[in-house]
Amino acid sequence: MTDPSAVSTLQAENALLIALLEAHGIEWRLPQPAVLVTREPDRSRLSTAEKLALFRRLFRGRTDVYPVRWEGKTSGKSGYAPACGNEWRAGVCEKPRIKCGDCSNRLLIPLSDAVIYDHLAGKHTVGVYPLLEDETCYFLAVDFDEADWRDDARAFIQSCEDLGVPAALEISRSGNGAHAWVFFASRVTARDARRLGTAIISHTCSHTRQLELESYERLFPNQDTMPKGGFGNLIALPLQKWPRENGCSVFVDA
Repeated sequence: MTDPSAVSTLQAENALLIALLEAHGIEWRLPQPAVLVTREPDRSRLSTAEKLALFRRLFRGRTDVYPVRWEGKTSGKSGYAPACGNEWRAGVCEKPRIKCGDCSNRLLIPLSDAVIYDHLAGKHTVGVYPLLEDETCYFLAVDFDEADWRDDARAFIQSCEDLGVPAALEISRSGNGAHAWVFFASRVTARDARRLGTAIISHTCSHTRQLELESYERLFPNQDTMPKGGFGNLIALPLQKWPRENGCSVFVDA
Protein backbone atom coordinates (compact mmCIF):
# COMPACT_ATOMS: atom_id res chain seq x y z
CA MET A 1 0.00 0.00 0.00
CA THR A 2 1.32 3.44 -0.91
CA ASP A 3 2.09 5.75 1.98
CA PRO A 4 0.09 8.99 1.42
CA SER A 5 2.65 11.03 3.36
CA ALA A 6 5.46 9.71 1.16
CA VAL A 7 3.51 10.62 -1.97
CA SER A 8 2.81 14.15 -0.72
CA THR A 9 6.49 14.56 0.20
CA LEU A 10 7.59 13.53 -3.29
CA GLN A 11 5.00 15.84 -4.88
CA ALA A 12 6.20 18.79 -2.80
CA GLU A 13 9.85 18.10 -3.60
CA ASN A 14 9.00 17.75 -7.30
CA ALA A 15 7.19 21.11 -7.19
CA LEU A 16 10.22 22.72 -5.53
CA LEU A 17 12.59 21.38 -8.19
CA ILE A 18 10.31 22.57 -11.00
CA ALA A 19 10.04 26.03 -9.41
CA LEU A 20 13.83 26.31 -9.07
CA LEU A 21 14.41 25.21 -12.67
CA GLU A 22 11.82 27.59 -14.06
CA ALA A 23 13.13 30.47 -11.94
CA HIS A 24 16.49 30.09 -13.66
CA GLY A 25 15.05 29.62 -17.14
CA ILE A 26 16.08 25.96 -17.37
CA GLU A 27 13.87 23.81 -19.59
CA TRP A 28 12.96 20.63 -17.72
CA ARG A 29 10.37 18.99 -19.96
CA LEU A 30 11.72 16.19 -22.16
CA PRO A 31 11.04 16.69 -25.90
CA GLN A 32 8.71 14.07 -27.36
CA PRO A 33 8.03 12.99 -30.96
CA ALA A 34 5.12 14.90 -32.46
CA VAL A 35 3.25 11.69 -33.34
CA LEU A 36 3.07 10.75 -29.66
CA VAL A 37 1.87 14.12 -28.40
CA THR A 38 -1.87 14.50 -28.24
CA ARG A 39 -2.03 17.53 -25.98
CA GLU A 40 0.06 19.37 -23.38
CA PRO A 41 -0.49 17.90 -19.89
CA ASP A 42 -2.58 20.15 -17.69
CA ARG A 43 -0.20 21.07 -14.87
CA SER A 44 -1.77 23.55 -12.49
CA ARG A 45 0.54 26.14 -10.96
CA LEU A 46 1.02 26.40 -7.23
CA SER A 47 -1.23 28.91 -5.49
CA THR A 48 0.19 31.43 -3.03
CA ALA A 49 -1.04 29.30 -0.14
CA GLU A 50 0.64 26.20 -1.61
CA LYS A 51 3.91 28.07 -2.09
CA LEU A 52 3.85 29.25 1.52
CA ALA A 53 3.07 25.73 2.72
CA LEU A 54 5.97 24.32 0.69
CA PHE A 55 8.36 26.99 2.01
CA ARG A 56 7.31 26.37 5.61
CA ARG A 57 7.58 22.59 5.23
CA LEU A 58 11.17 22.82 4.00
CA PHE A 59 12.52 25.59 6.24
CA ARG A 60 10.86 24.25 9.33
CA GLY A 61 11.96 25.19 12.83
CA ARG A 62 10.33 26.65 15.90
CA THR A 63 6.95 28.23 15.24
CA ASP A 64 6.32 29.78 18.65
CA VAL A 65 9.08 32.33 18.08
CA TYR A 66 11.08 33.68 15.15
CA PRO A 67 13.98 36.13 14.74
CA VAL A 68 13.62 39.33 12.73
CA ARG A 69 16.51 41.35 11.31
CA TRP A 70 17.17 44.89 12.54
CA GLU A 71 19.48 47.62 11.28
CA GLY A 72 20.71 50.65 13.19
CA LYS A 73 19.91 53.83 11.28
CA THR A 74 22.96 55.71 12.55
CA SER A 75 25.36 52.99 13.71
CA GLY A 76 25.10 50.86 10.58
CA LYS A 77 25.05 47.78 12.80
CA SER A 78 22.62 44.93 12.15
CA GLY A 79 21.50 41.74 13.81
CA TYR A 80 18.53 39.58 14.69
CA ALA A 81 16.23 39.57 17.70
CA PRO A 82 13.15 37.51 18.60
CA ALA A 83 10.03 39.23 17.25
CA CYS A 84 8.20 40.83 20.17
CA GLY A 85 4.71 42.28 20.30
CA ASN A 86 5.82 44.84 22.89
CA GLU A 87 8.95 46.05 21.12
CA TRP A 88 9.44 49.82 21.60
CA ARG A 89 6.03 50.09 23.25
CA ALA A 90 6.12 53.14 25.52
CA GLY A 91 6.14 52.28 29.20
CA VAL A 92 6.58 48.58 28.47
CA CYS A 93 9.72 48.07 26.40
CA GLU A 94 12.88 49.30 28.10
CA LYS A 95 15.45 48.59 25.40
CA PRO A 96 18.34 49.13 25.37
CA ARG A 97 18.54 49.49 29.15
CA ILE A 98 17.15 45.97 29.59
CA LYS A 99 18.10 43.19 27.22
CA CYS A 100 15.27 41.30 25.53
CA GLY A 101 16.28 38.04 27.19
CA ASP A 102 15.96 39.63 30.61
CA CYS A 103 12.68 41.46 29.97
CA SER A 104 9.61 40.29 31.88
CA ASN A 105 7.36 42.08 29.38
CA ARG A 106 8.60 40.22 26.32
CA LEU A 107 5.68 39.02 24.18
CA LEU A 108 6.98 36.57 21.61
CA ILE A 109 5.17 36.54 18.26
CA PRO A 110 4.55 33.13 16.66
CA LEU A 111 5.55 32.42 13.08
CA SER A 112 2.67 32.66 10.60
CA ASP A 113 2.01 32.53 6.86
CA ALA A 114 1.72 36.34 6.88
CA VAL A 115 5.21 36.67 8.39
CA ILE A 116 6.67 34.39 5.71
CA TYR A 117 4.78 36.19 2.94
CA ASP A 118 6.13 39.56 4.10
CA HIS A 119 9.65 38.09 4.16
CA LEU A 120 9.37 36.87 0.58
CA ALA A 121 7.78 40.16 -0.49
CA GLY A 122 10.58 42.23 1.05
CA LYS A 123 8.74 43.87 3.95
CA HIS A 124 11.18 42.45 6.48
CA THR A 125 13.84 39.75 6.82
CA VAL A 126 13.23 36.89 9.19
CA GLY A 127 15.10 33.79 10.21
CA VAL A 128 14.31 30.52 11.89
CA TYR A 129 15.50 28.71 15.00
CA PRO A 130 16.23 25.16 13.72
CA LEU A 131 16.58 23.54 17.15
CA LEU A 132 13.16 22.49 18.45
CA GLU A 133 12.29 22.34 22.13
CA ASP A 134 12.73 18.55 22.20
CA GLU A 135 16.23 18.97 20.69
CA THR A 136 15.27 17.68 17.25
CA CYS A 137 15.29 19.42 13.88
CA TYR A 138 13.88 19.14 10.35
CA PHE A 139 16.94 20.28 8.40
CA LEU A 140 20.69 20.66 8.49
CA ALA A 141 22.41 23.73 7.03
CA VAL A 142 26.14 24.14 6.49
CA ASP A 143 27.59 27.65 6.31
CA PHE A 144 30.50 28.50 4.00
CA ASP A 145 32.29 31.85 4.14
CA GLU A 146 35.65 33.49 3.39
CA ALA A 147 37.70 33.41 0.19
CA ASP A 148 37.35 29.76 -0.82
CA TRP A 149 33.63 29.42 -0.20
CA ARG A 150 32.75 28.69 -3.84
CA ASP A 151 35.18 25.78 -4.20
CA ASP A 152 34.39 24.43 -0.75
CA ALA A 153 30.63 24.61 -1.29
CA ARG A 154 30.97 22.81 -4.63
CA ALA A 155 33.14 20.14 -3.01
CA PHE A 156 30.61 19.65 -0.22
CA ILE A 157 27.72 19.29 -2.67
CA GLN A 158 29.76 16.82 -4.68
CA SER A 159 30.29 14.77 -1.53
CA CYS A 160 26.54 14.85 -0.89
CA GLU A 161 25.99 13.47 -4.40
CA ASP A 162 28.63 10.79 -3.87
CA LEU A 163 27.01 9.74 -0.59
CA GLY A 164 23.44 9.89 -1.88
CA VAL A 165 22.42 12.77 0.39
CA PRO A 166 20.04 15.22 -1.38
CA ALA A 167 21.23 18.79 -0.78
CA ALA A 168 20.42 22.27 -2.10
CA LEU A 169 22.92 25.12 -2.36
CA GLU A 170 21.93 28.72 -1.57
CA ILE A 171 24.00 31.85 -2.12
CA SER A 172 23.99 33.88 1.10
CA ARG A 173 22.33 37.28 1.51
CA SER A 174 25.66 39.08 1.15
CA GLY A 175 26.70 37.13 -1.95
CA ASN A 176 29.99 36.31 -0.21
CA GLY A 177 29.13 32.86 1.04
CA ALA A 178 26.78 29.93 0.71
CA HIS A 179 24.52 27.62 2.70
CA ALA A 180 24.10 23.95 1.88
CA TRP A 181 20.69 22.69 3.02
CA VAL A 182 19.76 19.07 3.74
CA PHE A 183 16.06 18.51 4.44
CA PHE A 184 14.81 15.54 6.45
CA ALA A 185 11.55 13.71 5.75
CA SER A 186 10.79 13.76 9.48
CA ARG A 187 12.41 15.25 12.55
CA VAL A 188 15.73 13.85 13.71
CA THR A 189 17.81 14.57 16.78
CA ALA A 190 20.03 17.62 16.42
CA ARG A 191 22.94 15.41 17.47
CA ASP A 192 22.36 13.01 14.57
CA ALA A 193 21.87 15.88 12.10
CA ARG A 194 25.14 17.46 13.18
CA ARG A 195 26.91 14.08 13.04
CA LEU A 196 25.72 13.75 9.45
CA GLY A 197 27.10 17.20 8.61
CA THR A 198 30.42 16.42 10.24
CA ALA A 199 30.64 13.11 8.39
CA ILE A 200 30.03 14.78 5.01
CA ILE A 201 32.64 17.43 5.78
CA SER A 202 35.15 14.72 6.78
CA HIS A 203 34.42 12.85 3.56
CA THR A 204 34.93 16.06 1.58
CA CYS A 205 38.27 16.78 3.24
CA SER A 206 39.61 13.28 2.75
CA HIS A 207 38.29 12.53 -0.73
CA THR A 208 38.06 15.86 -2.51
CA ARG A 209 40.35 18.54 -1.14
CA GLN A 210 42.85 16.61 0.96
CA LEU A 211 42.81 19.70 3.19
CA GLU A 212 40.46 21.21 5.73
CA LEU A 213 37.61 23.24 4.31
CA GLU A 214 38.93 26.70 5.08
CA SER A 215 35.62 28.45 4.42
CA TYR A 216 33.49 26.08 6.51
CA GLU A 217 32.13 28.10 9.41
CA ARG A 218 29.41 26.21 11.28
CA LEU A 219 26.42 23.89 11.22
CA PHE A 220 22.78 24.68 11.86
CA PRO A 221 21.54 23.58 14.33
CA ASN A 222 24.60 24.91 16.09
CA GLN A 223 23.97 22.91 19.27
CA ASP A 224 23.06 19.33 20.18
CA THR A 225 21.01 20.47 23.16
CA MET A 226 18.91 23.54 23.91
CA PRO A 227 20.90 26.24 25.76
CA LYS A 228 19.30 27.25 29.03
CA GLY A 229 17.16 30.35 28.61
CA GLY A 230 17.77 30.58 24.85
CA PHE A 231 16.56 29.30 21.51
CA GLY A 232 19.81 28.14 19.94
CA ASN A 233 21.43 29.74 16.89
CA LEU A 234 19.27 31.15 14.12
CA ILE A 235 19.71 31.04 10.38
CA ALA A 236 18.28 33.63 8.00
CA LEU A 237 15.55 32.33 5.73
CA PRO A 238 16.33 32.45 1.99
CA LEU A 239 14.56 34.08 -0.96
CA GLN A 240 13.92 37.48 0.61
CA LYS A 241 12.95 39.89 -2.16
CA TRP A 242 15.72 42.51 -2.09
CA PRO A 243 18.82 40.28 -1.99
CA ARG A 244 17.05 37.94 -4.41
CA GLU A 245 16.87 40.73 -7.00
CA ASN A 246 20.68 40.95 -6.82
CA GLY A 247 21.18 37.22 -7.31
CA CYS A 248 21.66 36.55 -3.60
CA SER A 249 19.71 34.37 -1.16
CA VAL A 250 18.74 32.14 -4.10
CA PHE A 251 19.39 28.49 -4.92
CA VAL A 252 21.96 27.63 -7.58
CA ASP A 253 23.61 24.70 -9.31
CA ALA A 254 27.35 23.99 -9.39
